[in-house]
Amino acid sequence: MSKAKNPKLKEQMSNVKRETSNVKRETSSVQYPISNIQYPTSSFALEVQRRSGENVFRCYYCQKCTVGCPTAFAMDYQPAQVLKMIQLGLREPLLKSSAPWLCVGCEACGTRCPNEIRLAPVMDTLKYMALEAGYTPPETTVYALHRAFLDSIKFFGRVHETTMLVEYVLRSRDIFSIVRSNIDVGVTLLLKRKIPILPERVKALGQVKELYKRAGR
Repeated sequence: MSKAKNPKLKEQMSNVKRETSNVKRETSSVQYPISNIQYPTSSFALEVQRRSGENVFRCYYCQKCTVGCPTAFAMDYQPAQVLKMIQLGLREPLLKSSAPWLCVGCEACGTRCPNEIRLAPVMDTLKYMALEAGYTPPETTVYALHRAFLDSIKFFGRVHETTMLVEYVLRSRDIFSIVRSNIDVGVTLLLKRKIPILPERVKALGQVKELYKRAGR
């Protein structure tokens, strides 16, 4: 036994279908400018993507990375801005920027990113590209610490804090202020034997140096 259809409901459904057809017909000829935008694919962005292994084009500027970054307040360009500038091919401003040098690699950005973009490798790539292009790091003390840390591992296969700190002070070109502000802590650590005076080399030092050789260091 079939149910009788409600005439009023049938009429309402017909009206809905008619209105839907009208909307489709009216909007089919509308040109939406945003669909015609051609975003330039810069060679700079492609190079950063290739070297970092991160798809920088997936960023849609939600800025979650910036909100979670502990050092964003000190950067001249914040993390989300860095990605947008890479997409736009703004090579020179980024390679002169302090932002890559102030990244601490905490991975907060990659953890928060809905598209799983990790900015730490991107920032490292920008550092390498800046040095290769001959730009002077704007954060000289940060660069000095990087070099001292890597040199310590190269020579001993591990970090030797005493020689690393001495090299850092010499490279930073601000010897007196650094020594004056850290002398108390340094002496305390030495007296408590928290910092070894003499370095110890690892047994597989040759393998460590081979890695540096492959990296061109």
